[in-house]
Amino acid sequence: METTFEIVVNEKDIDHLGHVNYLEYIHYSESAIRDWYIKAGVSHNDLIENNIGTVVIKFDISYLREARLGDFLKVVTTPLRLGTKSFVLKQDIYNQDNVHITEFNKTFVMFDLLSRKSIPVIDKIARQFPKNEE
Repeated sequence: METTFEIVVNEKDIDHLGHVNYLEYIHYSESAIRDWYIKAGVSHNDLIENNIGTVVIKFDISYLREARLGDFLKVVTTPLRLGTKSFVLKQDIYNQDNVHITEFNKTFVMFDLLSRKSIPVIDKIARQFPKNEE
């Protein structure tokens, strides 16, 4: 399941160079990930009630172009790879002119909050990935 999350660049996002601070892209990514989870039917409360969560174990980001104050951004989140206990989500940020400005690959591991160990990816997440991708 691919999702699109929209953001308008605010003044608080801008650094002394007049463009979006690199850390803000990470915040944009996290907001879009929360949106993807909700649309996948995976609520934060459900995870906590079941003593499970996801942990980012790898975060790869490429800054391709700058974003500036007032830009309208779209963060597209796409399931990329599904493993037994881990999964990768790809994210791409585009501006209002459809220029590709940032790309992310984030690897997550399902995590048991009590045992503090990895567990198999839950079905609600696993079913968001294309079948027979390997």
